This record gives sequence, structure tokens and C-alpha cells, in this order.
Amino acid sequence: MANREALRDLQSRLAGRLQAARSEGVNVAAWLAVQAGGRDYLLPLTQSGEIFPWTGLQPVPYTQPWFLGIANLRGALMGVIDIAQMLGHGQARNEQELLECSLLAFNPALEVNAALLVDKLLGLRAADAFTQTEPPPERSPSFYGAVHVDGTGRRWQELQLQRLSQTAKFLSIRA
Repeated sequence: MANREALRDLQSRLAGRLQAARSEGVNVAAWLAVQAGGRDYLLPLTQSGEIFPWTGLQPVPYTQPWFLGIANLRGALMGVIDIAQMLGHGQARNEQELLECSLLAFNPALEVNAALLVDKLLGLRAADAFTQTEPPPERSPSFYGAVHVDGTGRRWQELQLQRLSQTAKFLSIRA
């Protein structure tokens, strides 16, 4: 319990520092850029948690194909979701391919014991990294945020992790 309180305290201090930096005109990274299933995504830093290398999982029978199983990440049991498969554009991976993937936990403040499987971590991005922002595509899921276009024309779909964690699909892992 004390660790959880210390973590929340750290997160609130970091959030305060980010807000202070923004008010001083310092350009602060807002997103973690990742690639999953060949597509580019931006995950809000305030909703993202710790990044882990691929680790062995305990499979859970009778679940959706995108729910890969349960992992022990620093003593916390977390469900692992293949975000690309969940969004309908990923494929099952073999063990060698999984070794190159990373797990991104949800921010503990969201109180969701889950981690997303992503193919590649592409670094941090700030708002000034993009030349254009568009609304989410028509009929996109409720957790899709804006589409950001960088200087090379590369399109980045923002995923709101808090909204994702509250969708019926995310909460219903049963096959």
C-alpha cells in the first residue's frame, strides 16, 4: 500500500512539473510513439505506465485471441492485450517475434492491471513534432483520439488508454 501511495505521489509531482514546464513555454513530450501491427500510434504519457521487455505469460483458456494471457510484471499480475489484434489488423506471432516486442503497462493511476503488446517503441513526441492534426476517422472506436501528421506525412493515431480500458470489448475477454 505504501508503494502505491509513493507511486501516486511521484506521478502527481511529475504531472506538476509537466504543467509548470508547459506554462513556461518549454516544449514537453505528450505522447509515447509506438508501432503495433504495422501502424503508428500515440499513447498519452499521462495514461501510459512502465515499459517491460517481453516476458513469459500464463495463457488463459477460453479468451479472445487478442488476450494473450497473464504476466507477472514487477510482482503485479497483468492481463496482456495484443492491441493490433484487438483493433483487427494484427496477426499471431511466434515466440521469436514476441521476443522483439515490448509490454506497455497502463498508468497505475488508471487502476487497470493490464499491459499492451507493441511491436516497437518509437520514442517520445511533443505537439511540435506534427504539422497537422485531424479529427478521428468516421465510425472509429470511442478511444481513438486525433490523427497527427508529422513533417514526412506519416500519420499517427492517438489512442486514449483510459477510454480504451472502459470499453465493453476491452472488458469482455471471454471467447
